[in-house]
Amino acid sequence: MNILGVNAHHADAAACIVRDGILVAAAEEERFRRIKHWAGFPTMAVSSCLDEAKLSLRDIDCIAINRNGRANLVRKFSYVLSNRPSVKLLTDRLHHRRQWAGAAEQLLEAFPQDHFAGRFMHVEHHFAHLASAFYASNFPESVAVSVDGFGDFASAAWGWGSGTALSLDGRVLFPHSLGIFYQAMTQYLGFPNYGDEYKLMGLAAYGAPSAVNEVRPLVSLKRDGTFRLDLRFFRHHRESIAYEWSGGEPTCGELFSSELEALLGPRRLSNQPLTDRHRDLAFATQAVFEEAFFHFLEALSSRYSSDALVLAGGCAYNSVANGKIVRRTPFKKVYLQSAAGDAGGAIGAAYAAWHRTGGERAAPMAHAYWGPGYSDEELAACAAAHQSALATEKCQVRQFDAEANLFETVAHAIADGQVIGWFQGRMEWGPRALGNRSILGDPRRADMKDILNLKIKRRESFRPFAPSVLREAVADWFEYDDDVPFMMQVLPIKPDRRPKIPAVTHVDGTGRLQTVTAATNPRYHGLITAFGRLTGVPMILNTSFNENEPVVCRPEEALDCFLRTKMDMLVLGRTVITRNLRKTDTARDADALIKA
Repeated sequence: MNILGVNAHHADAAACIVRDGILVAAAEEERFRRIKHWAGFPTMAVSSCLDEAKLSLRDIDCIAINRNGRANLVRKFSYVLSNRPSVKLLTDRLHHRRQWAGAAEQLLEAFPQDHFAGRFMHVEHHFAHLASAFYASNFPESVAVSVDGFGDFASAAWGWGSGTALSLDGRVLFPHSLGIFYQAMTQYLGFPNYGDEYKLMGLAAYGAPSAVNEVRPLVSLKRDGTFRLDLRFFRHHRESIAYEWSGGEPTCGELFSSELEALLGPRRLSNQPLTDRHRDLAFATQAVFEEAFFHFLEALSSRYSSDALVLAGGCAYNSVANGKIVRRTPFKKVYLQSAAGDAGGAIGAAYAAWHRTGGERAAPMAHAYWGPGYSDEELAACAAAHQSALATEKCQVRQFDAEANLFETVAHAIADGQVIGWFQGRMEWGPRALGNRSILGDPRRADMKDILNLKIKRRESFRPFAPSVLREAVADWFEYDDDVPFMMQVLPIKPDRRPKIPAVTHVDGTGRLQTVTAATNPRYHGLITAFGRLTGVPMILNTSFNENEPVVCRPEEALDCFLRTKMDMLVLGRTVITRNLRKTDTARDADALIKA
């Protein structure tokens, strides 16, 4: 049975193919459109997944969509009758519902040569989130939790997974939402773009707890473990908020009300400098979010008497909170798949459709490499096709037959302070670069963060970089010892190890961990092993292969990024492209940039 899962007409539009319960391909539309968080119908992601699975649309038995307009219908009508929101808010919601309800017509337009004879299945938004986490995990039983902004009139949901069965046992309904709280505070602090919450999370580490009591009134905790917003400080429940989901970059109008500025002071504009007050408010936002989040998880742990948790939804990208779950709640085992947000709803809907037919559980998701891939031969051909552009930049191109020689060459370059573009195999599923579409650097260099921000990333100086660590070495470096393959948890680095890896150690002594195994990514594991032998440090600094754009998808995009930045080396499979720099040029260039 071939199932096409779709997240459409929302940010992070995405598609996947599940064949007989086994995920075979998954990709987000933004990687093909080259627009961050692209919202609309994911025709290019669908096409890519069909190609990877070697299928056409006529081979698909079911299309599963992670929306169900009938979900919570009675509560929707009850809310409208009781609260009388603006007419524009209601008409906007109806228009959005019609957009994703027209999937059949959109598929016909996109694939006129293919006749789809299967059926459509609409899966409630939060059930799709729960399914994406539980069915991808290796837990035979667990509590399943979804927390985000909103979907199908709910902002959070929970249930119980056992074997092939998954229940949705409760919800937090509109208008109360931890996702809306965090997004509103992100906007208030001068980060207006969709998806900017990770900036607030990074900034929070630089703040102090002075403003926590000022922010705490925005969210109240209920005895049953759920939460409520003080709606005086928000607009989403009574006014039409400008959203753009029809195709292109998603936008979201202002969520906070004037009462929030009366409480906390004037908002920060995006062009204004960050002050200690802003850092403290970021700290307070993260602290209040964590109070509500852990209160919620504590209650669910007691209700189900389980120490295993699977987590999804947009708020599951709060890697700082995720890293504290084991310390702050009774849960001792935690699983998050690599695309925990709305893109992941595509695989959740597909898994739900499979199990509703009585299908068996397949192997858990142990890696994230589900996107389009390229062979070493294809990558070498790409480099050859761009020979004139590389010659203009005075680049040297080398081919490596022996992987051991490749690893040694690249490991020495990283140890010399060079910045490496690393492009291998199939693209990652989810927002994190996990060793196939990555930019790599030396975690031992205190100036590497500045080098990357100035030479390539061109982003805020407070944003941290992550370590990719050999799985077998985690316990030697972190106060933790478990699999974290998708870079979804920020965890304490051992105090005596922190001075040795300053480039990946946050200001609070933590790091956003990615564990790497030979079984899931042998080439990346081989490179880190070579670097560990050379330096005694079994990890590499890893950041996404991009420059204020979606992560690169095709080798041509990797080459373009390499050529327009000051990257030192590009590795396309076994093809290595280097700028003809003397060994000391990189350090001199970095010093000049930092002084500038």
